[in-house]
Amino acid sequence: MTDALTRLLGTAIAHPTESAAQLEKIRCEGSLLEFVKAGWHALEPGTEFLHGWAVEAMAEALERVTNGDIRRLLINVPPGCTKSMLVNVFWPAWEWGPKSKADYRYINASYGADLSIRDNMRCRDLIQSEWYQANWGDRFQMKGDQNAKILYENDRTGWRFAASVGKGITGRRGDRIIVDDPHSVENVESDVVRERALRWFFETLSSRYNKLDESAMVVIMQRVHDRDLSGAIIAKMAEGKLNYEHLCLPMEFETDHPHKSTRFVDPRTEDGELLWPERFSPNAVDEQKETFRAWGGTYAEAGQLQQRPVPRGGGMFKRDDIEVLDGIPAHATVVARARGWDLAATDSSRAAYTVGCKIAKLADGRIVIEDVVRGRWGPAEVEAKILACANVDGPGIVQFIPQDPGQAGKSQVRAFAAMLEGHNARFSPESGDKETRAIPIAAQAEAGNLAMVRAPWNDALLAEMTLFPAGQFKDQVDALTRAYDWLLQNRAPAIATVPGRMIEK
Repeated sequence: MTDALTRLLGTAIAHPTESAAQLEKIRCEGSLLEFVKAGWHALEPGTEFLHGWAVEAMAEALERVTNGDIRRLLINVPPGCTKSMLVNVFWPAWEWGPKSKADYRYINASYGADLSIRDNMRCRDLIQSEWYQANWGDRFQMKGDQNAKILYENDRTGWRFAASVGKGITGRRGDRIIVDDPHSVENVESDVVRERALRWFFETLSSRYNKLDESAMVVIMQRVHDRDLSGAIIAKMAEGKLNYEHLCLPMEFETDHPHKSTRFVDPRTEDGELLWPERFSPNAVDEQKETFRAWGGTYAEAGQLQQRPVPRGGGMFKRDDIEVLDGIPAHATVVARARGWDLAATDSSRAAYTVGCKIAKLADGRIVIEDVVRGRWGPAEVEAKILACANVDGPGIVQFIPQDPGQAGKSQVRAFAAMLEGHNARFSPESGDKETRAIPIAAQAEAGNLAMVRAPWNDALLAEMTLFPAGQFKDQVDALTRAYDWLLQNRAPAIATVPGRMIEK
């Protein structure tokens, strides 16, 4: 046993209260998360600190910045995850006191000066709290002649300055530059406002490091646009022009999320697992989704909750390219029909869907989506739905069903074929990824050749299409792709009628 531990043990026996305080201080100096837990009451006396993996992951990332392991850090996290309190309030106070880095200088910027000032004041309140002063008040003192809400200094040459995105920084240089929500949700759609923020970050703020080889930049935000600051940083990372560590925390886990963290291990393994169930229950998350959809549609939900926005006009499919019809036009000639299927592996409430999509090919070249059935069904229900659709569609419309690989797929085909006796059922294994398979039908949409019949399923289908391939679900697009693939494989012969015009029969 070391002399220090012996002394601590003796103190614990003689003065248990003092010993507990000393142990808490030691834990706080070794862990940012422990510092937050212990000091939470100093700022939020009426609210209990709620621990969860999300705040644990962010605290770990910031500790790596403090230790010098990371100098450029990007964190994407949903709203309400304590990000500002952690990054902009507790972390600077932790570095100044428990980590004895009171000479560090901080520039913190948000889209609004009021937000930066708010966090400056919170951090100052924490530093001046009785709890903080009792533990680390001997390590530095606040300077009385420069202790304003926008700028305050200590007697070890450290300071904090509250900046506003797009505004001047009066020549200051920081050891820590923190950008917390650089875009307002209300004005991020403005190309002028958004590009001004990006230009300010890359041309002004990024040149404000106090020590080029040591100073750190931390950007933390919810995603609000495909070309927001995070999007611009991620694009430059892909080009090899920036070297950021990226901690991406979607509200619901996605195994194929486009920005899965590599250095930070997400303990979740199943699609749909929540980020912080202790704070955001399934009901609370559903309420958030409804709130976002009410003003920003599924685009807002995908960006702010799942941290993977796509343009409002869509990714591979643009909303304005797809016409909604009251029905197949009376004068139109239908030359072929097919229904494609995408089969889910489970009926879990957060799993993918089973989808059957029926399309019609018109003589003028247009593709019309006539019907979509979609649900989370068990195996018996899936069989019943396929048979029901085949009965309604009639034997003239093919039911194009994906075939599992190997012997299991052959057994599956035999079972489906027996069930669908008398109907036109065809099977084939999937090849390539969903995005590649969707290219032919996406090209038709871009050319203005894709339409759908007005029906209750329109909104869900359009929402998935306009997010594709970044959306969580791709089942409806995959079923549509499969139906169109059958029509491509089985073209009706083209007959020339007049020069420059072809019809299909």
